[in-house]
Amino acid sequence: MLRRLHSYSTESTHKTIPAPRLTLLFFLFLSLSNHDSFVKARIFIYADCSQETYAPNSPFEENHNPLLASIVSSSSQAYYNSFSFGNGSSAPTEGICYGLYQCRGDLRITDCSRCIESAVTQISLACPYSYGAALQLESCYVKYENIDFLGRLDKKLKYIKCSKSVNNDVEFFKRRDDVLADLSTAMGFKVSSSGSVEGYAQCFGDLSSGDCSSCLADAVGRFKDLCGSAAAAAVYLGQCYARYWESGYYDLSSGSIHACFLIH
Repeated sequence: MLRRLHSYSTESTHKTIPAPRLTLLFFLFLSLSNHDSFVKARIFIYADCSQETYAPNSPFEENHNPLLASIVSSSSQAYYNSFSFGNGSSAPTEGICYGLYQCRGDLRITDCSRCIESAVTQISLACPYSYGAALQLESCYVKYENIDFLGRLDKKLKYIKCSKSVNNDVEFFKRRDDVLADLSTAMGFKVSSSGSVEGYAQCFGDLSSGDCSSCLADAVGRFKDLCGSAAAAAVYLGQCYARYWESGYYDLSSGSIHACFLIH
């Protein structure tokens, strides 16, 4: 919380903070706040790597590297973009590379770019020479493949986290269901709250509105099937994700959600 800086005085003494020092303190506070937000934005959620790998200096690598570079470059200007490299008429089909990235809709564009830079670095470390890979951080996502996946609905369960259960709290479950019902109508990124329950959801930018609705409906259904009466939960499908939590409870970095599953 931002605190006001006051100057205090009595009848016999006067104490003030000089303007340059006040300015320095203010920017120091902003720097620390921005650093904390950036660290949280880069929290690792999951990586998904194909079993098939390509050889160094292969036609695929020749297109894979500029695709990742284009993803990083584009993220300084837009929250989502998709690309294809090597699909010209004279190019070998084994070299074609498709990819996309997306940032969470409440990020500043500068934080989006920094998150994507981190994701691109990590995807190369997590999935070296993989023909297909996806990596989800707290606030951004990167994916590439050697087949055209763009715009094709994928509702496979990738990752889910569930907290401890809430028992016999009728009001909480009513609020949770209100939030989940609202999130299921998201088109792109949406935040929702009801009483003490908050949440957000997002579809990837290559989905049509109908496919987005279908993906989020599945995500919401997974909460109830797999997390039951959890006080907080997060579910990631192939092309959408959703979360809910009780206010003040859910923080990935605190380890408050204790049950998690990575789906291959």
